[in-house]
Amino acid sequence: MNQNINLLWPILSALTGEPLADLPYEERLPRLLAHGFGLWDVLGACEREGSLDSAIRKPAANDFARLRELCPLLETVGFNGQTSGKFAPQFAAEGYRTLVLPSTSPAHASMTLAQKLAQWKMLLS
Repeated sequence: MNQNINLLWPILSALTGEPLADLPYEERLPRLLAHGFGLWDVLGACEREGSLDSAIRKPAANDFARLRELCPLLETVGFNGQTSGKFAPQFAAEGYRTLVLPSTSPAHASMTLAQKLAQWKMLLS
């Protein structure tokens, strides 16, 4: 697989057993939910030129209380990389199981898809 693409959807496809990466975006989220997965940005707003996390300026956290309201059965929160993983202690303090996973970004290509997937599979246990 081309390591110059974001591997989020290929990894989520492997975890769910569905070809999510091949579906239109609006069809992906309902399929994820059907498998007990949700996607949520830890940042509600920021300034950023380009797509690199290192370019984030003026980050503002998303509304964590709203997440709890919307997802009262949520138990595990996986963070896609170290930047979002900075919020893991905040979630752990609220009683969530947290996993800081390898970033799916092509900027973090030091791991193969198989290596990243092996760690992302911890979400299933």
